[in-house]
Amino acid sequence: MSYSPHALKEAMNSLKSYRLNSISKHHERYIFPLLSGTYFSYRKIDVQRLVSIAYSISSNPSYLDVGCGYGDFLKRIRHYIPNAIGMEKNSDIFYECGIAKPDFIKIADARWGIKQNYDIIFVGWMDPGVDFRDAVKTKTEVVITTLDQGLSIAAEYDAHGYKRIAYWRTPSWEDVNHEIMNYYYTKVPRKTYHKLIKMRRAHNLWYIYCSNETKSEVIVKTLIRNVQKEREASSNRYDFEDVLDECGFKYLESAGDPTSCERLWEIYFDN
Repeated sequence: MSYSPHALKEAMNSLKSYRLNSISKHHERYIFPLLSGTYFSYRKIDVQRLVSIAYSISSNPSYLDVGCGYGDFLKRIRHYIPNAIGMEKNSDIFYECGIAKPDFIKIADARWGIKQNYDIIFVGWMDPGVDFRDAVKTKTEVVITTLDQGLSIAAEYDAHGYKRIAYWRTPSWEDVNHEIMNYYYTKVPRKTYHKLIKMRRAHNLWYIYCSNETKSEVIVKTLIRNVQKEREASSNRYDFEDVLDECGFKYLESAGDPTSCERLWEIYFDN
């Protein structure tokens, strides 16, 4: 996401002020996602799903994270895929915020900066008005993207030679942000707070796209095998996942949308 140098400096100052009175070190990843987290909420199982997909189609997978920001999610992917790299067009995230840019993140615009083929390209964010799907489709057969129905624009790849084969739902960072702010940092009466909970809409969607039928079959089988492993290893998690649980966004909990029976992090497959 693009911000002016002035806006980034103001954000950094706000973050420093917030830290003086913060209640939990994990809250800031949802209150200041650009600087301390991501614009999508995730658990360790999200990382492991992507990693298992990568290794199901290659013993030495190549992985590109487009719009990776300062690399919060990418670093966790690299724990399993050491050669995974990122692409971020907004260099000010590093230079204006005093964050050291790692060598595995390239400053470039995805519309013309993707120079080689990858086993997987992950797209966690695409700025409004920017569409690099045509550039992506020439460089990979597998695209994984996160889609925030309230913010993301042109994030689907169905009309670009791909078929969606699976998806799952997670809470949007806005919903987590609102829960944290309402409960810990404002003076909202508890009765009002519980009414606000009913208004939330967990609506960040993770889509798995593939343009190769053989690979699609392999990926689906891999995700099916993962489901049982995830339920048996519920303790295998990041420490910040406790915040999601506290806010009412537990693994396999109802998504909170009265029009849908879907559950958070449950994998759904397309026929």
